[in-house]
Amino acid sequence: MIVSLSIENFALIEKLSVKFSDGFSVITGETGAGKSILLGALGLVLGKRADLTSFKNKDEKCIIEACFQIKNYNLKPFFEANDLDYEDETIIRREILPTGKSRAFINDTPVNLNELQELSNYLIDIHSQHQTQELSDDVVQFQIIDSVASNFELIFEYSSLLKEFKKYKSEQISKNELLQSVLKEQDYTTFLLKELLSANLKSGEQGDLEIRFEKLNNVEFIKENLIKSLSIASEEQYGVLQNLKEIKLSFQKIAEFSNEYHTLYDRITSVLIEFDDIEKELHQLSETIYSNPEELQLINEKLQLIYALQKKHQVTTVEQLLVIQEDLDSKVVSITTLESEIVSIEKLIAETESKLNDLAIEIHENRMSAIPILTEKLSFILEQLGMGNARFNIQIIEKEDFYSNGKDQIQFLFSANKGSDFGLLKKVASGGEMSRIMLAVKSVLSQYSKLPTIIFDEIDSGVSGEIAHKMGEIMKGMSDNMQVFAITHLPQIAGKGSEHFKVFKVVYSNQTQSELKLLSKDERVIEIAQMLSGSVVSDSALNHAKELLN
Repeated sequence: MIVSLSIENFALIEKLSVKFSDGFSVITGETGAGKSILLGALGLVLGKRADLTSFKNKDEKCIIEACFQIKNYNLKPFFEANDLDYEDETIIRREILPTGKSRAFINDTPVNLNELQELSNYLIDIHSQHQTQELSDDVVQFQIIDSVASNFELIFEYSSLLKEFKKYKSEQISKNELLQSVLKEQDYTTFLLKELLSANLKSGEQGDLEIRFEKLNNVEFIKENLIKSLSIASEEQYGVLQNLKEIKLSFQKIAEFSNEYHTLYDRITSVLIEFDDIEKELHQLSETIYSNPEELQLINEKLQLIYALQKKHQVTTVEQLLVIQEDLDSKVVSITTLESEIVSIEKLIAETESKLNDLAIEIHENRMSAIPILTEKLSFILEQLGMGNARFNIQIIEKEDFYSNGKDQIQFLFSANKGSDFGLLKKVASGGEMSRIMLAVKSVLSQYSKLPTIIFDEIDSGVSGEIAHKMGEIMKGMSDNMQVFAITHLPQIAGKGSEHFKVFKVVYSNQTQSELKLLSKDERVIEIAQMLSGSVVSDSALNHAKELLN
């Protein structure tokens, strides 16, 4: 319930602070006095968009603050989910700066408007005469029947499951599309993979093959030069090796005469050892080099295969071909994986669909059980409101499709007069009838809903006399279960309030302001008498006002 409301610099209100009780409060005042300003301010603090034209002083910020008692309304999960500090008395503040920027706070924690609007759905229902057409909306009709059927927990479970179901269906479609795409390319992918696998490629082999190919392809030329080099190195009389031995012998003879000669002798000895080793290696190489046309052909074929594959796949190395091979292999494997994943998803879809059907059946059965309860309660209230012949025929039709709240479609059929055929509510009910039906609906819902507060904004428009008296009684009865406000022009309703507030205009320093006042018992008598007879209050109006209050 709303405990208090304070407003600064909004419309005709410079500064206002008011406290409310938990019963049935009525708000009266002349047309244009500022009753709609209160609703506008309350709308702002509950997350509606700000309008700078509603500032009283365009150079100062507008501040609206409301305190709500929420102890009994199970809102801790909302506060935890949004990382907000929970307080039994929660304070919501909205500040609109002259620049147009807006700030909102819940228990001094900054929040965005979406969070504010979401919380407001749990706090207050503001209903005006212009909203009676909402009764013709399927969503509203389902909310009515589901409140009586106590279906909301089931529907929450159903809607959560429906999200999973839609997610699985989306994944199934996506994976099937991917599978079809992969299957179209499967033959060519498999061909490319087999081609690469049959090549039996190994990392680094291209360089080795090219070297071996060059050696085998030039074997005669290599052998000729090896033999020639060997001859020069080891020819008995004039070979390099023999000459080095002669030089070594000569320097051996003079090495003792100076360090320079000795150093040269050591170096010549090293050269001789190294060259002797070279000469032996030349021997080995010349003996191992041989012509092998078969091996040459095989190497050439392998290299030509590698070059062809590189050209086809537009790469330059065997390593890049191996990466492509791995990728192709994963694509072929992914078909099997995809098919397995699709089977798993189809299983999940079937399981989820079965659960959804079970929940939808339970929701449907609860609705069917609630229909006679709802129609009986509505008819009883409408009879008090002068619609004794009003009848409802609520039809719940099971469908195959999954909707957001089950598998049902709903029709609210209505007949206002005896002997009249049933018709769709929006087509056969007049504006006045819709207002009374809406009040009856809200009265029934107050017995089932956990909503703390409801505000009726001139829902009594177009009624008077005994009907107005009954409307007041119904609103007062609703206040047994929730906090109720009625903005009204009817004295019959105003007399039923446990508290009576009056909105009025005053002029200070040539500035018009709206103010709100909680009336005393005597002031209420005068206010209701003025509502009955006008500004000039007669004795009979005063007596009538006292009767209404009693």
